[in-house]
Formats: sequence, C-alpha cells, structure tokens
Amino acid sequence: MPAEHTAPSILANLRAQLAESQDGVLETIAVEHGVTPLQVSECLPDHCRVAVTGEAFEEVMADLTSWGEITFLVHTRDLILECKGEVPPGKVARGFFNLDGHGAIGGHLRYGNCAAIHFVKRPFMKMDTCAITFFNDKGDSMFKVYVGRDEDRRMLPGQIQRFDALRDRLAAAAPQALAG
Repeated sequence: MPAEHTAPSILANLRAQLAESQDGVLETIAVEHGVTPLQVSECLPDHCRVAVTGEAFEEVMADLTSWGEITFLVHTRDLILECKGEVPPGKVARGFFNLDGHGAIGGHLRYGNCAAIHFVKRPFMKMDTCAITFFNDKGDSMFKVYVGRDEDRRMLPGQIQRFDALRDRLAAAAPQALAG
C-alpha cells in the first residue's frame, strides 16, 4: 500500500505497537496492518533505525565485502531464503549490480530500484539483531544483510563495529536522508 494512501491512524497505532515491542517479522507486520515493510521500518523507534537513501547502495555493498560471513536474506510472500556466506565484490553493468562471486552469495541486483537503506538494531525472537535492509521504490524489502553469528548464536563483535561505523558514516554524510 503506497504511503500516500495509508491512514495516519494506522501508522500512529503501528508506532505505538513498535514502541512497546520491536520484535516480529517486518513483512508480516506490514501485511497485518495493510502497509509496506518500509512503512513498518519507518515506524520503529528512532533508537532502532537509521535510514539513508538508496544512492548509498554501491558504497554499502562495497563495505560488506570485507565483513566476512553474514546472513543474506530474501523475503517474499512465497519464501524466506537465508544464505550464509561472504558478500563478493560487485560492479554495475547492464542495469544490474552484478555480484562477482561464485560462492554461496551471487547474482544480479536491480540496484536502481533501491529507494532506501535502513540500518536496524532491534530484538528479534528474543535475540539482538543488526540488519541492513534494502527497500525498493514500492516500499518492499529487496533483501537484508544480517550481522553474522558465532557457534553460540552471538553476533560477531567485529561485524557489529563495522555495522555501526558504516551506519554512522553514511548518516553523517547525508543527514537529510534520516527523516525516512
């Protein structure tokens, strides 16, 4: 549902719900409230989310190549696909951001559709999480990159530091994008 057609009361109720608890699958919450996943993310409390424009797509992807093993997640109405691996380098060609790797993570991403990127820190299923969510121009999740975990399911401290540093650097470079 486009933002211009969403009743303010729906978003106000969603903000109140997420102020109480940030847990839950954003896409499921979106369906339950008749909004987009982007709108759900925008309703998270400010301490949970920093937003930048999709113009940062290539910079974010380049930074991710040095993080080590992450979880790459694609969530559609029909599947939730999780893949653990390293993000390979990529380049723009023929309208796509092409991932050069032949490992677990590869493919061709329509980077031009990326309208917003959210850095989200929140509890999920009773565990702290850090995710970078890429949203398209329709407000849907393109894909998410989650900070990796060790054998005890703890987030990797080095990746948390990289997440925070990238988020803070991009937010400082484009403070006007934070309103989203």
